[in-house]
Amino acid sequence: MAEAAPHHPALPSGLLELCALLGAPRDSLRGSEQVAQRKGVKGLSSLDPEVLSVFVPPFVMKEGSQPAAVNCMTLGKNRKRSFRKKRERPRVELGKGVPGGPRGPDPEDVNIPNGVDLLALPQLCFPGGLCVASEPREDCVHFLVLTDVCGNRTYGVVAQYYRPLHDEYCFYNGKTHWEALGPGGGAAGCFVPFAVCVVSRFPYYNALKDCLSCLLTHLKFCKDFEVDNHIKDFAAKLSLIPSPPPGPLHLIFNMKPLQIVFPSRADPESPLIDLDLHLPLLCFRPEKVLQILTCLLTEQRIVFFSSSWALLTLVAECFMAYLHPLQWQHTFVPILSGQMLDFLMAPTSFLMGCHLDHFEEVSKEADGLILINIDNGNITYSNDEEVDVPDIPLLAAQTFIQRVQSLQLHHELELAHLCTSTGVNEGRASRRAWQQRLNCQIQEMTLQLLVSIFREVKNHLNYEHRVFNSEEFLKTRALGDQQFYKQVLDTYMFHTFLKARLSRRMDTFAQMDLHTQSEEDRINGMLLSPRRPTIEKMASRKSSTPHAAHRRMVVSMPNLQDVTVLELPPRNSSLRKIQTTECGSSGTVLDVAPKSTHTFKIPEIHFPLVAQCVQAFYADCVAQLSKAIGSLTPENSVLLARYFYLRGLVQLMQGQLLGALLDFQSLYKTDVCVFPADLVQMTVESLSAPERMQAERTPELLRLISEVMDRPADAPKADDRVKNFELPKKHMQLDDFVKRVQESGIVKDTSVIHRLFEALTVGHQKQIDPETFKDFYNCWKEAEAEAQEVSLPLSVMEQLDKNECVYKLSRSVKTNRGVGKIAMTQKRLFLLTEGRPGYAEISTFRNIEDVRSTMATFLLLRIPTLKIKTASKKEVFEANLKTECDLWHLMVKEMWAGRKLADDHKDPQYVQQALTHILLMDAVVGTLQSPGAIYAASKLSYFDRMKNEMPMVVPKTTSETLKHKINPSAGETTPRAIDVLLYTPGHLDPAEKVEDAHPKLWCALNEGKVIVFDASSWTIHQHCFRVGTSKLNCMVMAEQSQVWVGSEDSVIYIINVHSMSCNKQLTDHRSSVTGLAVQDGLQAPSTVYSCSADGTVLAWNASSLQVTGRFQVPGGGLSAIRLHGGRLWCCTGDSILVVNMNGSPFQELKINVRFKETGTSFRGFQLMPEQEQLWAACAGYPDVYVWSLQDLAQPPQRIHLQDCSEINCMIKVKKQIWVGATGLSQGRLKGKIYVMDAERRTVEKELVAHADTVKTLCSAEDRYVLSGAGREEGKIAIWKVE
Repeated sequence: MAEAAPHHPALPSGLLELCALLGAPRDSLRGSEQVAQRKGVKGLSSLDPEVLSVFVPPFVMKEGSQPAAVNCMTLGKNRKRSFRKKRERPRVELGKGVPGGPRGPDPEDVNIPNGVDLLALPQLCFPGGLCVASEPREDCVHFLVLTDVCGNRTYGVVAQYYRPLHDEYCFYNGKTHWEALGPGGGAAGCFVPFAVCVVSRFPYYNALKDCLSCLLTHLKFCKDFEVDNHIKDFAAKLSLIPSPPPGPLHLIFNMKPLQIVFPSRADPESPLIDLDLHLPLLCFRPEKVLQILTCLLTEQRIVFFSSSWALLTLVAECFMAYLHPLQWQHTFVPILSGQMLDFLMAPTSFLMGCHLDHFEEVSKEADGLILINIDNGNITYSNDEEVDVPDIPLLAAQTFIQRVQSLQLHHELELAHLCTSTGVNEGRASRRAWQQRLNCQIQEMTLQLLVSIFREVKNHLNYEHRVFNSEEFLKTRALGDQQFYKQVLDTYMFHTFLKARLSRRMDTFAQMDLHTQSEEDRINGMLLSPRRPTIEKMASRKSSTPHAAHRRMVVSMPNLQDVTVLELPPRNSSLRKIQTTECGSSGTVLDVAPKSTHTFKIPEIHFPLVAQCVQAFYADCVAQLSKAIGSLTPENSVLLARYFYLRGLVQLMQGQLLGALLDFQSLYKTDVCVFPADLVQMTVESLSAPERMQAERTPELLRLISEVMDRPADAPKADDRVKNFELPKKHMQLDDFVKRVQESGIVKDTSVIHRLFEALTVGHQKQIDPETFKDFYNCWKEAEAEAQEVSLPLSVMEQLDKNECVYKLSRSVKTNRGVGKIAMTQKRLFLLTEGRPGYAEISTFRNIEDVRSTMATFLLLRIPTLKIKTASKKEVFEANLKTECDLWHLMVKEMWAGRKLADDHKDPQYVQQALTHILLMDAVVGTLQSPGAIYAASKLSYFDRMKNEMPMVVPKTTSETLKHKINPSAGETTPRAIDVLLYTPGHLDPAEKVEDAHPKLWCALNEGKVIVFDASSWTIHQHCFRVGTSKLNCMVMAEQSQVWVGSEDSVIYIINVHSMSCNKQLTDHRSSVTGLAVQDGLQAPSTVYSCSADGTVLAWNASSLQVTGRFQVPGGGLSAIRLHGGRLWCCTGDSILVVNMNGSPFQELKINVRFKETGTSFRGFQLMPEQEQLWAACAGYPDVYVWSLQDLAQPPQRIHLQDCSEINCMIKVKKQIWVGATGLSQGRLKGKIYVMDAERRTVEKELVAHADTVKTLCSAEDRYVLSGAGREEGKIAIWKVE
C-alpha cells in the first residue's frame, strides 16, 4: 500500500496547500454529446464543473510503491455544486491507478486545508461556467482569494486550458493539429475546458501564474490518463519549496522553461507583493484612484466589474496594498460567479468582484453599492442613488495626484534605448527589476498619502489610558474635510489603526511619520508645549493665496504647505514623465531605490518522489545553503539569517532536529526578527529523550530550550481597547481627576494635575463635580480654539521669532504706549496697537525687573493697573487691565519666574511648564468666575512661589559649567530614571543619510526603553523603543555600527546604528549582564568583553558575534570590567581582581582589615594610566580612594568629598575624574558632581547637578560630560569640560 512516510511531514512554510484538477467528467461529456447529436445541435450546452482530482502534501512515498494514486482522489461525479445547495462533504472515491496495482490511501487520510471549500471551488475556477468550444482557445489564468470562518486567507491561481473531447484526439501535437480539425469537423471539433488550481497560504500571483504556464506546456502533449501524474509531480515540486522568510532573499526555482522567482516580503509586518501595483494607475485616473481609496477608508459596499476575471483580483489586491498598514477588515471576495450574485445583498461592508456582464443586473437589483468599472475607469452607484462618499483632504489629494503623474508607468519607454534581450529569462529579469522599482515608488507614494491624512491623530492620543479624543481631533480639521474624517473615524479599519498607534508600533506608517516630520515637530516632541500656531505657520497662511480651499489645506496638513499650485496639471496622456519642478518637491515621487535583494536557487527535484529522492533533494539544499553561508562575511548578517532560517527548515524536514535548532539559534546573532518561535517550540516538544539529553548538553540549545519551554502557554492578552474621551458623569477624587485630565490631553504631568486639583477645590470638599470639570474643559478648549484664530499683521510677525506662539491675548486696554491688546508669547510681552495695527514691545521675560499690580486713579475711579519694569527701559510700562489685571499679574510673574529658572538651570522645559501653568490659571479663572478665582489660580503659580519661598540659587561654578538640560521623560506622566548614557560620535557611512550621521546620545530608561537624541541639536532622533523589558545596566559602541546593551535579563542586545533597529541578541550569559568593555584592535574586528553578576566573563568577536573566550571570576558579584595593560580589571564587590586575558588571576585588591570600611563593597572604579592610579569608591561612603598601580598593596590615599552622602558612579575625562553622587546643597539632598584633578588629587569643582541623585555619567569626546538623574527629576545635564 502506498502511504506517506511518517518522517516527512508537510513543509512548515511550504508554498502549496492544495492542487486540484477541475472540469466536466468524461461520462457527462459523452452523455451531453449524445443528446446534442440526437437533437441535431452541433455544440454542447454549458456543463457543471466538478473537482476531478485533488493533491495535497506530503507526497513522499516508501520505496517500491506506485506513485499514481497517492493523495489523488476523484469526487462523486453526479453531484451538482452550488453555494445555494446544502453543504455536504462530497463522497470520495479512490483514484484509479495502474491496473492491478495497489490501492491508494484511505481518502479520510487526505486533509483538505481550512479555507478551501471543495463545493464552491468549481464555481470559482469556472466563474463564467464550463462551456465546450468548437475550436481551441487560448490558455488563461485568473486569481482567487479564499477566506475561512476565522478570517484567514489563502490564495488561488487558476489556469484554464482546452483539450479535444474524443479519445482519438487525446494525443495531439499542439495548435497545428487543432487547425486540421477545422470548424466543419462536427463533433470531432469539440474542445473541453479544464482548470488546474493551485492554492497557497501566500499571494504568489505572478510566480504561481508562471508555474502553471510551465505546467500547461506539458499537459498539452500528454495522454488523457497521464494528466493526473503530471499535475501530481507539479504539485509535489511546489510542496517542497519553502516560502522565503521576510527580508532581502528571494528564491529561484527552475520550472522549465522558465526560472520562477518567489519574492519575500520586505519585513515581517509588510505584505508579500507579487503583483504589478501600477495596474490601477493604468485603469483609473489619479482622481478616481483617490475616490476608490476613500470608499475603502470609509468602508463602503464596493463591487468591481471587469470583462477580465484576472483583473478583478489583481486590481482589488493592489488597493489592499495601497492601504497598508491599514487593513480591510470586512468581506473580501474579488471574484463572484454568476451563481453567487446573491452575496451582494449582504447589508455589511464588503469588497467583491463580478464579470462586466452582470453590471446592469447588479445596478438595478441592489441598493447602496459603489460600482467600479475597471474596463472604462468609471465609478457609479447602484439604482442611480447618490452614496455619501466624501472627498479625501484636498492637499493630500493634490500631492498624491502630482506624484502619480510623475511616475513612469510604461516599461516600453525604459526599453527604447536598449537592445532586445535574446534570452527569455534575461528579459523577464529586466522586467521584474523595473517592476520592483515601480512597486517601491508606489508603496512610498501611497504611504505618504496615508501619513498626510492621519499624521495629526497622534496629537490627540493618550497612551497611558489608551484614549483617543475624536471630538477634539475633528475640531482641528478644516471644515471641508470634517465629513471625510467623521466617516473614517467610525470604521473598524481606523479603530485597528488606533490600536497600533496607542501600542507605539513602529510600523511603516510610524517610520514614515518620523522620517518626514519637520524640525518644529521634533522640537515640540522635546518640549511638549500646549498646541498653538507658530509665527511661521501664521506667515504661511498670510503669504498664501486667499482662496478658501488653500486655507483648508494649511490647517489640515501643515507639514505639506509647500504645495501651492491649485490648478491640477492635465492628465499625462503622452506617457512621458511630467515636469513638476514648479509644483514643489512634494509633488514628485521620491526616488526610492528598492533595497538590494539576493537570490538563492533551489536545487533540481528528481522523480519518482520516494524518500530516497527527497532526502537527496534535502541534502542538496543543505549543501548549497551551507556553501552560501560559508561564503558570506559576518557583516552580511541580514542575509546570513535568511540562509540559517532556510537551512533550519530543511534540516527539520530531514529529521535533523538538533541541527535545525542550532540554525534557528543562530538567528539570535544575525536577525532575531525572523526567529520562528512557534516552530521552534513544536520542534523542542517533538524531541526524543536521547535528543533532548544531547541538546541540553549544548549550552546554546540549553538556553534556547529553557526560553521556549518557559514561555507562558496562554499569556493573558494585553487590553488593547481604544476608549473615546468622554466627560465624566460622577464626582472625582484626586486619582480619578488625574486620570480624566490625562485622558483629555490637556496635561500629562501628574504633579501639575495635583496643583490643578488644589486650585479647583480651594474652599471646597476635596472632590470635583462633573459640572466643574465640564466648565474647565470647555474653557481650556475655547482658549485653544481662540489661539488658532489669532491673526497678526505681517509687520508684527516680522518682529517675532518664527517658532514663537501667541498664548494669551488681552482685551483692548489703555496703556502708556497707546491703546491695544497685550500679547504673550513664550519669549516676550508686546502690545498689538489698534487703529493702524502695529507692534510695540513691552519686554522679554528675561529683561523684566519687577511686576506689580496697583490701582491707578482716574477722576473718582480706581482702575486696576499692571506695571512692568524692565532692565532696558527707564519708563515703566503701565496697562489699565481692569478686571483682567490680577490674572495677568499672576501670569506674567509665573512666566518671569519660569524664564529665570530656565536661564539659571539651562533648561528650556521650565518655560514650557510655566506656559502650562498660566494657561491653566486662565482656565481656572474662567471656570470658577468667583471672587476667590484669583486666589485659586495662584495655587498654580508654582515657579513664582518657588522663587519667593524656596529660592534655588544656582552656584556660580555650576552655572558656568552647565551648558544645557534635556528631558527624555517629556510627554510621560512622571519622570523616569536615567539608567545608562552613551555618546557615539558621528560617522558618515555610505549606509546612512547625512542627517543620520550626526553624533548621537543613547539614553536607557526603565523597562528596557531606549531614546536616541541627535547630539548636534539635542532633539529626539528616535523616539522610545524597547530593548527587552528589563532594566538596562551598560552600553558600549563597537565598530562604529553597533551599540551593545547589557540587560538585567542576561541578554546583550545589539542595536544597528544605521537602521536604528535591535535585531540581534547574544544569549550566552546566564545572569544579569553588568559590564561591557571594547578592545579596539589595529585591524578589525574588535573584541568586546562582557561580564555578568554570576562572575562569567565572555570575549566576543564583534564582527562574527562568536564567543572567542570564556572564564569564571571566583566569588561572583561581578559588577564592572575595565581593560588596561593587556589585562582585565574586574570589580567583584569586595575586591578588584586583575586577570590575564585567559582568565588566570594576576593580582587582587581586597577590602581588608587595614581598610577600615569593612562590610562594604566597591561601588565603582576608574584607571588613570598616565598617572598610574586606580580610583575607587565604596558603597555608602562619601570618600574616593586612590591606589598606585605600581604597588596595590600600599594603603590608598583617601579623599573626602564635602557634603557628599553617597557615591554612585565615576568616569575618567582627560586628566580628571568626574564623580556622580548624592549630597547636600542649601540644606537639601541633591544630585552632585565632583570634578577631581587626578594629578593633584583634589576636588576642582563641586557641581549641583540635579534635584535627584546622579545615576550615570558619560563623556562626549572629552569635551562634554553628560549626567543622568534619578526618577524624581529624570533629566540629562550637559557639562563643559575645561
